[in-house]
This record gives sequence, structure tokens and C-alpha cells, in this order.
Amino acid sequence: MIPRLHGRSHTPHDPLEEALARPLSPDESLPECTIVARWPGMDRFIADDEQRTWTSLQWADHVEEALLEHPFAASPGDDRAAILHLDVRLHPDDRDLTGLEWAEVAHRLARTAGIEIPGKESGCAWIAVQARPGRLDLIANLIHLDGTWHAPPTDVLRRLVDEARRIEQDLHLISPVRTGPTTRPALRMAPTASAQLASVLTQLADEQAGPLAAVRGLIEHTAHRFARQSEAVDTAHRLELLARRLLALQQDLHTTAAQVAQTRIAAVPPSPPRSVHRSP
Repeated sequence: MIPRLHGRSHTPHDPLEEALARPLSPDESLPECTIVARWPGMDRFIADDEQRTWTSLQWADHVEEALLEHPFAASPGDDRAAILHLDVRLHPDDRDLTGLEWAEVAHRLARTAGIEIPGKESGCAWIAVQARPGRLDLIANLIHLDGTWHAPPTDVLRRLVDEARRIEQDLHLISPVRTGPTTRPALRMAPTASAQLASVLTQLADEQAGPLAAVRGLIEHTAHRFARQSEAVDTAHRLELLARRLLALQQDLHTTAAQVAQTRIAAVPPSPPRSVHRSP
């Protein structure tokens, strides 16, 4: 599970469009299973509404409401970019989560990011959207209902990554974190062609600094930019599929490198003592 924190924006409409992978609509009602979690104060708004479901535009307007009602609320840096957007993506080989599991993930991430405070109903308005396979988007307004600004922790991304690791353990999901190298044996290893191949595969499989990681990052960045254009949603979807295939390729390379590494090591036997021929 990989969390990603987007730059803050002035409106929730673009983040919600990205989460849905389609433009917002004033007519199309979102299925109830799409919004898997929401802030506690939302219940009273739904109770007063005769509609059973809201459209995507209504959800965006609801999240934006505090921003419009408090035109002078601003961040410590004196800006009005109050919309926080983060998403998490599962490992491509992970199982499908149930709606309740997605809801648990959403609430735990919201508490970690500091936008949900247990027992406080007048805090940040936020929703969690599960509209794309293996992905959850959390969109929040950092302006409270009373007009105060909520500043997330300065190390919020590190906290989200740590919480993602705990969620993976609790829900038995696949972690992208690789275990460190095992202790090297004391024997001197013979350099072989297999050893060189394993080293190359390991570099290719590096999901952070490897050459394929750079290509995947560029594709994902381009996909996000296309996703903001209604006429290019299909292109963005194809690019995201390519990025996931690249990630799967890196993981296959990592597995292959580990297998090669297990078979490439051969201890160099000690050299036999050299006999010196002496003539009589």
C-alpha cells in the first residue's frame, strides 16, 4: 500500500474528478459503495436530505462548503488552498478489499493525517472515494465548520507511510517494502556471470531509484495530467495501466534477482599447497 500526498488545491472538484476518473456530473448519482467513508458530521446533512444518494457534484460542493462560508480563513502561510487530497494504492497482486475494509483504511488514514479527531463532529469535512481498482482517495477541507484552519502535522507523509505498513499487517496485504540484504557469508565468493546478472536485475528492480522507477514515475505524472482533461480520460487510464504493468515487471525482476542470487554463490575452495620439486 503506497500513500501519496497531493499538493493542496483551492477546490475539491479536480481531486474528485481524478478519484472518479471522469468529469463531475450534476445529474449522475454516485453509487452508495463509492463513498466508503466520510466525516462524522456528515450524518446530520444526510438525515435532513430526502435523497438517498448524492451526485458527484453535490459531494464536491459539500466538501467545499466551509471554504465558501469562511472567505477570510487562511493557512499559516496566508493562502486559501484548503483542499487536501491523498490517495493510497494497493499492490497489484493484493486481494480485493471489502467496503468495510476500505472504510477502515479511510478512517485510519484520516486520523493519521489529523483531519479526523475522534468525538469531534465540527472538524474537517472529508470523504473517502473508492472508484478505481486497488485505489482509495481521501479528499478533505482543512477549514473547520467554525472557520478555524487545521494544519496537518509537518511529518504527515511519514506518518501515513508508517500507518500504511501497520494496515498491511492488520489486513494481511502485500507490502512494497523489501527486506534488507541478508548477512554475507564469511566465505570468499567467486565472481561469476550469474553474480553480475543478479546485480543488474537488482538495479532494474529498485522501485525507488532504478531506471524503470524513473520511467514509471514519468508515466504516472503524465497520467495525472491527462486525467484532469475530460477528453483524455481514456488516455490517462491506459497510462495508469502501463505504470502498473511496469511496477509488476519490477517486482518480477526483484524475485528473479533473488532466485539468481541464491544459486550464484559458490565458495572458492582453498588453494592446495604448492609442492616444490627439488632435484637430487
